[in-house]
Amino acid sequence: MERKVIVITGPTCSGKTSLSINVAEMLNLSAHLTAEIISADSRQVFKYLDIGTAKPTPNEMRGIKHHLIDCFEPDKDYSASKFENDALRLIEKLFSENKIPIVAGGSGLYIKSLIDGIFDTVDKDEQCREDLLLIRNEYGNEAIYDLLLEVDPESASKMIPQNWKRIIRALEVFKLSGKTIGELQREYKRENEFEFVQYGLNWDREILYKNIEDRVDDMINNGLIDETKNVLNKGFNQNLNSLNTVGYKEIISFLNEEISLERAIELIKRNTRRFAKRQMTWFRNDSRINWFNISGKGELNSIAEKIIKMYL
Repeated sequence: MERKVIVITGPTCSGKTSLSINVAEMLNLSAHLTAEIISADSRQVFKYLDIGTAKPTPNEMRGIKHHLIDCFEPDKDYSASKFENDALRLIEKLFSENKIPIVAGGSGLYIKSLIDGIFDTVDKDEQCREDLLLIRNEYGNEAIYDLLLEVDPESASKMIPQNWKRIIRALEVFKLSGKTIGELQREYKRENEFEFVQYGLNWDREILYKNIEDRVDDMINNGLIDETKNVLNKGFNQNLNSLNTVGYKEIISFLNEEISLERAIELIKRNTRRFAKRQMTWFRNDSRINWFNISGKGELNSIAEKIIKMYL
């Protein structure tokens, strides 16, 4: 069997999960091949975060085995480099069982780390972090962002001041190595044992934004508030990275009586739209993605058929 990996990506609410399941089912029916799905979602890897991450339910999975979903407690540190190692191990295992791996998700950094490798071996410097945190606490995110802009404009161009943890890490890497993350990444070469074939779903922006609004309404109606309460009641800190994400952070602000529910819902919709826009900016910089224009979920079956023809 050729060691080709199907990668399905695109912005949030674009139908990646449904498409990947359709492709897996069709491979089974039309080509008598078994496919399994590896999630490339930086939040679905955590337990208890189901509604807010649009984690596929057992019914939605339709019997297709999924990996890297519900693996860790929300307070576990999980990164792109850890995903790279876990996903490569799973892909190797699936090929050894004559199965086809389908990677599906919208985390651009996770997918890039899997396909191109990611350099993440520079040690941490607690004193450096503390110094930068002091600057941030006194002068704000813009201050440390400006520092990064001076020494590593390439990394700064891919971030916004609110990404302060990533900014601090980039500054830390520069201080310890004397090189930018981009320079280290280009020096780091990983020999790829697999061929990754990427497919993306490209929606008209207004239709995608409508999908986002509908999904947020569904999340609220399906119990996002109770889900967030339950996670906090288990003793998990509200400032965890896994909870400091769109959907949960706004509901936490509502639960803390900082904003109204109506305002929380408005913010989730707005922040999800902004997130989708950033995702598309990231993905459009990768010329290796084969894009399918789509205007409705009813087109997913025909797109799945096209992917299988291209793959086989």
